[in-house]
Amino acid sequence: MLKNVVETIEPLSKNLQHISLMQGYKVYGAHLGPFKTPAKETDAGHMPPEFNIDQQQYLERMKQGKNWNWSAIRPSVVGGTALGNPMNLALLIAVYASISKELNLPLRFPGKAGAYDKLMEMTDAGLLAKATVWAATNPQCANQAFNITNGDLFRWTELWPKIASYFDIPVAPPLQMELKTIMADKNNLWQNMQKKYNLEKHDYEKLAGWGFGDFVFSWDYDFFADGTKARRLGFYEFIDTEEMFFSLFDQLRQEKVIP
Repeated sequence: MLKNVVETIEPLSKNLQHISLMQGYKVYGAHLGPFKTPAKETDAGHMPPEFNIDQQQYLERMKQGKNWNWSAIRPSVVGGTALGNPMNLALLIAVYASISKELNLPLRFPGKAGAYDKLMEMTDAGLLAKATVWAATNPQCANQAFNITNGDLFRWTELWPKIASYFDIPVAPPLQMELKTIMADKNNLWQNMQKKYNLEKHDYEKLAGWGFGDFVFSWDYDFFADGTKARRLGFYEFIDTEEMFFSLFDQLRQEKVIP
């Protein structure tokens, strides 16, 4: 897809200035198991295949002798309110908590026991958008990669009870459950909740990617990167992750996505 876009647009756009490449921590092997933390943009690569690196190397080759530049943006797990995104952890948690409350159940962390107390971080979607524009429009950022994070770390042990409190339900000890399996039969329940609470009629199957939740909640190792490179070059935006979650939950309620 990247090749088709670049090789179609480049000959037609004589004033092409920048290409922003969205990557992630797979560059560091984060999806394979425990990796070096905090991960830095200068860390050694790992055995291919890895499409993030393939794409970056492609841009590096295409850039030779051209006037345009590129940047590679590397967010952590992204939190936002966009619907139809199977990798939206904040929306997934909101739906999971809402269903737990409707069933009069406590909020249980469904992942691996070892994942409950590990260090984590996230990237707010709005913060990510600002960082992408910043890297694309500042000459000192040309042809470089940047980790973009909220700027803080958290553990589910601390955050999970606060999420339960937000939804006004008790919290119970973690119990490993495959969300992809246990949430598969909740479509009718969700449709009834949409009627009961006058919610927008969004397709349950498109609201949450339960397999992605299983993936994130299985990380029984620290998961964070060093975001200081961007700050050294002038990107000073940050957001408290707890505030991010509660702000996103508020927006989802205002938009009648969740009760």
